[in-house]
Formats: sequence, C-alpha cells, structure tokens
Amino acid sequence: MSRSIRPEEALLEEVRLEQGFMREIILFNDDVNTFDHVIESLVEVCQHDPVQAEQCAWITHYRGKCSVKRGTFDTLEPRCTALQQRGLSVDIQ
Repeated sequence: MSRSIRPEEALLEEVRLEQGFMREIILFNDDVNTFDHVIESLVEVCQHDPVQAEQCAWITHYRGKCSVKRGTFDTLEPRCTALQQRGLSVDIQ
C-alpha cells in the first residue's frame, strides 16, 4: 500500500533538494586587494552592477566575508577560479 504525500511534505522535500544543490561564492576580507580591484573583479566575473559590487566590498570589509554569487557548483566553479586568479580570497560553500 503506497503512502500519500501531503503538499507540505512535498514542498519541504523540494526545499531540501534545492538547498542541497545550491552553493555560494564567499568573498573573504584581506589586507591585500583594493576596493577598486574587488569591485572591478565582481563586475567582470560575477556580472554585478557597480553599486552591487561596491556593497559587497563594504560588507566584506566590515563583516569579514560576503556571499557574492549563488548557483550550482558547476556554474560557480569557473567564476571562483577566475576570482582566485585575480588574487581574491574566495571559496565555494
């Protein structure tokens, strides 16, 4: 006998699946890169607009880290590598 799934159970399962596959590129604060370099890198690599990139730079400066891009690992990995090649401290979490 099969068990019926209630709508709220189905929604919860969908959220679990989505969270399991979604990741973030986290930018970490450092004492090496200038604000201009970080902003330029986020605009070019992550397609941020300049205001968004500046906000991420300030959040990183004051809080120590900031999520700068969300997506699947496969879509984030090339961007993360590009940011690392520019000298930024980033990781996918």
